[in-house]
Amino acid sequence: MATEHGDNLVCVFCGSHEGSDPAYAAAATALGRELATSGYGLIYGGGGRGLMGRVARSVYENKGPVVGVMPRALMSVEGCAEEVGKVVVVDSMHQRKGMMNEHATAFIALPGGFGTLEELLEITTWSLLSIHSKPVIVLNTNGYYEALKNMVETTVAAGFVSSGNRDIIVFCDTPEEAVAAIKTYNPPETRYGLDWQTKVAT
Repeated sequence: MATEHGDNLVCVFCGSHEGSDPAYAAAATALGRELATSGYGLIYGGGGRGLMGRVARSVYENKGPVVGVMPRALMSVEGCAEEVGKVVVVDSMHQRKGMMNEHATAFIALPGGFGTLEELLEITTWSLLSIHSKPVIVLNTNGYYEALKNMVETTVAAGFVSSGNRDIIVFCDTPEEAVAAIKTYNPPETRYGLDWQTKVAT
């Protein structure tokens, strides 16, 4: 994908449905507006439905760049927001996630289902492994992610995650706080610090 959109794209993970609470849709619209007016664009899964569609339209309507990355097989399920910014169609989920990680300057998770949770936890793990050092932010609209927040504390208490690495994820209550957290984010020094640049000799 060309990089004409610069380095200010924020990757947003969220549901392809709107959910049962109108606050989720309102938060998606508000987040899109806050991103665009703060000088950020959007890179996301490319869907035109649910919270994905709402955040994309909001960024676009507020003059921010929008790049969607849509696996071909998902187009009939999530819809393809071709009328909103640019959509890159790829062949696999691995390509989608790799492209979003490569071009994003930060990651924000809105409410969503299994796919959203998988993307959030994978990008959190990638930070733990030092594959990236970008902000990982969760917008905890109406306490949607309170159970995840508690689960993180459980993993720390049980000795599976270090106390420092709980701060890989920053939980925020409002879109304004989430966007502001991009600039104040500091990746924990307790991460693994692995070297992913050295190639295996052949």
